Amino acid sequence: MTNTTPPTAPAPTAKAQADAGSKATNTKDASNMVTLDQLAREMKMPPRDARMLLRLAAKQTKLYPTLGKDHLARQPWQWTPGSKVLEEARKALSATPTV
Repeated sequence: MTNTTPPTAPAPTAKAQADAGSKATNTKDASNMVTLDQLAREMKMPPRDARMLLRLAAKQTKLYPTLGKDHLARQPWQWTPGSKVLEEARKALSATPTV
């Protein structure tokens, strides 16, 4: 008779466990964040329009230097309350678009 039990995966190393713990602490706390939906309601505009304006503003690095740097592609728009980036987002949404 041969042993037919499948091999087990090795236990995670201490470095892997430390990396997993640091990733959890580096992520933004979702409960304490201002979301795009909240900001759009505050500015009295549809979230879709707000998202479009923020995408355009993020490309204007001279007017909004930290807005484009802070946002990651394919991630939700959210900011920490009182941050400089949130103020830039408000400024971008309150500016009247020029055609």
